[in-house]
Amino acid sequence: MTPHDILPRDFRHASLLGRLFDPSLGGPCLVQLRGDVLVDVTEAGPTVSDLLEHADPAARIAAVQAVRSYPLAEVIADSLARRADRPHLLAPCDLQAVKACGVTFARSMLERVIEERAKGDYREAAAIREKVSAAIGGALGEVKAGSTEAARVKQVLIEGGYWSQYLEVGIGPDAEVFTKAPVLSSVGFGAEIGVLRASSWNNPEPEVVLAVNSRGEVRGATLGNDVNLRDIEGRSALLLGKAKDNNASCAIGPFIRLFDAAFGIDDVRRLELELTVTGRDDGYALNGSSSMREISRDPLDLVSQSLGRHHQYPDGMVLFLGTLFAPTQDRDHPGQGFTHKQGDRVEIAAHTLGRLVNVVTYSDEAPIWDFGIGALMRNLATRGLLQDQA
Repeated sequence: MTPHDILPRDFRHASLLGRLFDPSLGGPCLVQLRGDVLVDVTEAGPTVSDLLEHADPAARIAAVQAVRSYPLAEVIADSLARRADRPHLLAPCDLQAVKACGVTFARSMLERVIEERAKGDYREAAAIREKVSAAIGGALGEVKAGSTEAARVKQVLIEGGYWSQYLEVGIGPDAEVFTKAPVLSSVGFGAEIGVLRASSWNNPEPEVVLAVNSRGEVRGATLGNDVNLRDIEGRSALLLGKAKDNNASCAIGPFIRLFDAAFGIDDVRRLELELTVTGRDDGYALNGSSSMREISRDPLDLVSQSLGRHHQYPDGMVLFLGTLFAPTQDRDHPGQGFTHKQGDRVEIAAHTLGRLVNVVTYSDEAPIWDFGIGALMRNLATRGLLQDQA
């Protein structure tokens, strides 16, 4: 895989911010892509959270003179090889809360209804999907939360005996927003992503992730995989934490594309995401897509519902915007649908954000997460990077 494979098509005009673990420093650096190298711009931070508080983060990192640099091709290769002893990419967020929105696309809302009706049993899903689709009829791509059409869809489902709590958050006034992962636990490009051994029905969730500062200002966007255990959440929505928050269950990257004259929130609204899953042992291939044009709630509405006078995040947040994609393509047997296998390679891509690549493993076999907030603060202090930022 070459740098061009993971970068936005217009990378020469993009302000790309990343985090890189440098073993020689014992901790992370903020890096910016300049040409074919990643340059250390930690002086502008020293954390991504701090950097995004500035009025123009893209201009701030561009003004930093590099103290060290890393060849991008080598970093990509070592990240994919999971060489912990070499500089490798991390998730491009640090002290921000990791929040996620669920059921923001009408079609994925139906899959949540189906999961609930099937009580997490994939063998029941195909028959229920057919009945629900027949009850609604028509395309759902244009359904907007709170609209007349959304109310019609909700009523049809209720009358057909398909009432669900997912209808309320999918097309009602209030969005579903939950905490996806602890601060600093997200994994980055090339890392393994984890699913629980107890799950037999799970899937990737390709999503756009917004980088938001403490004032609720969106400073950029990146890609994310909100790894989902469909059987566990389907048994009960109260098991959302067990279905969503496990070791290595949240992937973000490869870079945050900072907002500037060439890229902004309107570009986010037009994003088209592509998903590819390639089996390591069975030759299986799954391809899917997700269009932000079909989202039922505007991204800025989701930000305002998550952060404001009613709820503060003094270090900012990264916010998953939800997914249109819920794979139903059979993998092994008719009616079984899709589920991950060990060694699956998952790629999530968008022309203007690049490509996030990860490999599936069990959560108890993924690397232990042991570099938390305390470790980060000690490392930055040792490096003399905790002075007040001008």
